[in-house]
This record gives sequence, structure tokens and C-alpha cells, in this order.
Amino acid sequence: MNQSELPSAEVDRIVRLAIAEDMPWGDVTSDNLIPGDQLGVGRVEARERGILAGLPVARAVFAQVDPSLQFIAHAVEGARLERGQIVAEVRGSLRSLLRGERVALNFLQRLGGIATITNRYVEAIDGCHARIVDTRKTTPGLRLLERYAVRTGGGHNHRYCLSDAVLIKDNHLAALRLRGVKLADALRGLKNRLPHTVTIEVEAETLTDVQEALEGGADAILLDNMLPPLMREAVRLIANRAVTEASGGITLDTVRAVAETGVDLISVGALTHSVKALDLSLEIELNDRRE
Repeated sequence: MNQSELPSAEVDRIVRLAIAEDMPWGDVTSDNLIPGDQLGVGRVEARERGILAGLPVARAVFAQVDPSLQFIAHAVEGARLERGQIVAEVRGSLRSLLRGERVALNFLQRLGGIATITNRYVEAIDGCHARIVDTRKTTPGLRLLERYAVRTGGGHNHRYCLSDAVLIKDNHLAALRLRGVKLADALRGLKNRLPHTVTIEVEAETLTDVQEALEGGADAILLDNMLPPLMREAVRLIANRAVTEASGGITLDTVRAVAETGVDLISVGALTHSVKALDLSLEIELNDRRE
């Protein structure tokens, strides 16, 4: 995984907020019990199998807590971890290690969990044409990192935010119908007003919806909550005139059948909104030596 995909300034900003949240006026335990010159080594260890994500974020945590700490990676981003594997180690002030421990682990566990579940979805559709993509159902303030974790796990990103692209969903469609505006007319109006670089996607629940989206020149059509037989028919109707996306309650048990309908994209909110953290720990080795 190319760590340059993470803007360092944004990572530093997010990390700074996390540290301020966890340690607004110091660590009253470590600051009063641990001498500032006592040394230690912290080793990040995997307690279960999974995909590693978040090393540059963990490195940034310890660098902000104490620039003198040495962060040494023993695995690369996107690596498949085995139980008991040492991921990284941090050397230096024991007090500083303890200050940064929880924040660094929180990032590694959250991002590792996202990368791991994403990779399972990607593997479940191996050999199919479709891509696994995320949604905007992310933790407020952490979208940049969570979407990076999706890519680390082998997935792809949907639009980043509401400003990126047009996505006309059920509530937008209901508002149009209430005003007596036909979808095709609304789409043509959008194309006249928006820059050519802005894509337009329309949510469809029926073949009639699909046909109307095509008539208006939609760039992509989101096939929402369709069963595979209907979705397959919709893909045939669209016939490569628009990008096709499947969405709505897709699980690891159902994603293969969805992919086999021929859709281009499969969006899965569960990649970020209900992910289980990857179990990692920071094991501390005490050192009698002083700086």
C-alpha cells in the first residue's frame, strides 16, 4: 500500500485532535508515577489474523507525543498478519510510550478492522468483474483514514463527499415527483448547469426507474435493494450505457451472487459503519536503564 496516499498534514491534524481528546492536560497517572528518564520498548502485536492498516498514523501519534521516540515497523501496510506477529516497535521514554499507547492502538485497530473486512468482501467476489466500494457511512472526522483503510484492504472509494458528484436518491426523486418534474428532464437540466467533470448517478429500484435514468443520460445507475434476478435484467437493459452499482444490505453471504449479475460496483456500508476492530496490543518491555 502506498502510504503517500495519506496527506501528512491531514494525518497530523487528526492525530493532534485525538491526542488532545485523550490527554487534554497530561497523563496524570504516568506523569506522576514514571520518571521522565526511564526507558522502555513497546511492541505492537497482532492477536488475530487480519490486514494491517494505519502504520503511518500510529507513527504520527508517537512522533507528536514525543519526537525522540523511535518507531520501527516490522510489517508493511496491507500485510496479512498472523496471530502473535510483531507489527512494529517503539523505543524510548516509557512515560511517552504509555501516553501514546491507546491513541495509536485505537487507530491501528479501527483501520485494521476496516481493511480486514474489506479484504474479505474482495476475496468473496474474486474472478468477477465488480469492484467493492465504500459509502459515506463513516465515523465523523475520520473519513480520510477509513477510506484509506478500505483501499488498503483492496477495495475502492465512492464519492468522498456531497460536493464530489451528483447522486439522486429516493428522497430527491420523491421531491421531484411532488413538484411534477420528470427525472429525465431534471437530469438534462443538471447536465446543462454542472461542469462536464461532475458525474451524475441515479438510484433505481425498478426497471422503469432504470429506463428513465437512461433517457436522461445518467452516468451511473445505483440498483438499490434489487434481488439478483431483477438486477441481472437491469444490467442487460443498461447495456454498458451507464456504470452500474449495486447497493442495499449486501453481506458476505450475498455479495458473490450480486457480483455475478454483472454490475460494475458493489457499495457496502458495513465496511465502515459497523466494523469490528482488529485485535492488536502494545506489549511493554521495561528497561532499568535511564537516559
